[in-house]
Amino acid sequence: MRAFAEIDIAALKANLATIKARAGASRVMAVVKADAYGHGLLPCARAAQEAGAQWLGVALLEEALTLRSAGIKSRVLAWLCPPGSDFDEALRQDIDISISSHELLIEVIDSGKRVGVRPRVHLEIDTGLSRGGVLGSLDLLVEELKIAQDNKMIEVVGAWSHFARADEPGEAMNQEQVERYRSALQTLLNAGLKPPIHHLSNSAALFSIPDGKFEMVRTGIALYGLSPENKNLGSSEDLGLIPVMTLKAKLYLVKELPKGSTVGYGAIGKVDRETVIGVVAMGYGDGIPRNADSSVGIFVGGRRAPIIGRVSMDQFVVDLGADSTVKAGEIVTVFSGGLQGEYTADDWAKACGTINYEIVTRIGPRVPRISINDKPADT
Repeated sequence: MRAFAEIDIAALKANLATIKARAGASRVMAVVKADAYGHGLLPCARAAQEAGAQWLGVALLEEALTLRSAGIKSRVLAWLCPPGSDFDEALRQDIDISISSHELLIEVIDSGKRVGVRPRVHLEIDTGLSRGGVLGSLDLLVEELKIAQDNKMIEVVGAWSHFARADEPGEAMNQEQVERYRSALQTLLNAGLKPPIHHLSNSAALFSIPDGKFEMVRTGIALYGLSPENKNLGSSEDLGLIPVMTLKAKLYLVKELPKGSTVGYGAIGKVDRETVIGVVAMGYGDGIPRNADSSVGIFVGGRRAPIIGRVSMDQFVVDLGADSTVKAGEIVTVFSGGLQGEYTADDWAKACGTINYEIVTRIGPRVPRISINDKPADT
């Protein structure tokens, strides 16, 4: 196997225990969208379910349907369902749907009539992120929801929103969003709607905004053992989280290179001494960022080996050092938790000018996910 990602199921379950302790009386929604942030949708969903997550959250309806096809029975919310989505099948499969517009409400109601199912909906409220949710037409949509519920055409079970700057503790906008959310909930209450589930907090808010918990918290990146923001919130270790993914690959080739040799497309890499290089059998076709530089690389033989030159589609080159005894075919670690000195997803994110979310999520389908430490949870 030229490359693979080990997914530590025990670590994921331990992270959920940490999340549940932080959440207190609030229920936990494990967010498994985007193939569980690149970790594997079904194994991670099952592990979260086993470890006590009461809900699963996905962006796309297709993701929710995949969960149901695999026999997963937990409550599932899908929140990025544009008009024209297969709401009929969603309702047949008992999937909760997010509503943020009159158009979506009408489609969901019509689907419910066709299939003979009363849709369970969550109203998305825009409290400042602006990318989704109802804003100026809140009163009108709430009125429509109340009429539809009174006529048993829908069941409003949730009301939710999303923070824009929860990874910036002390930012005034965070409290403003909490207050806007509370005001919107009062609008629902005044109209006679009493959805039992209010959810606002994401992973960052769980660690930084105590009064944002409400009845449920939605946790994504923390579930996978990564800090939502290292500088402001602390590292994974600081937050009591364990990185779940370890990315590994084989060395395709090991060879000596004379001083002055250039490496890779554009000849942007150059060795200033005789050295030994290794060719790693992964590239941007597998999700390794093309703009990764020599501040990251691999870990093999008890030490780090930095990238030389430009990452290619299927491979990248590292400097193993003149005294290296590493052989072709050996397995190297691209990133992991860093306990032995390995590079971490955070190291890769910093090197590429991005966030750890992107590093793990972009690992492509050519890289098999292998579950390890998959034992029953202590719940």
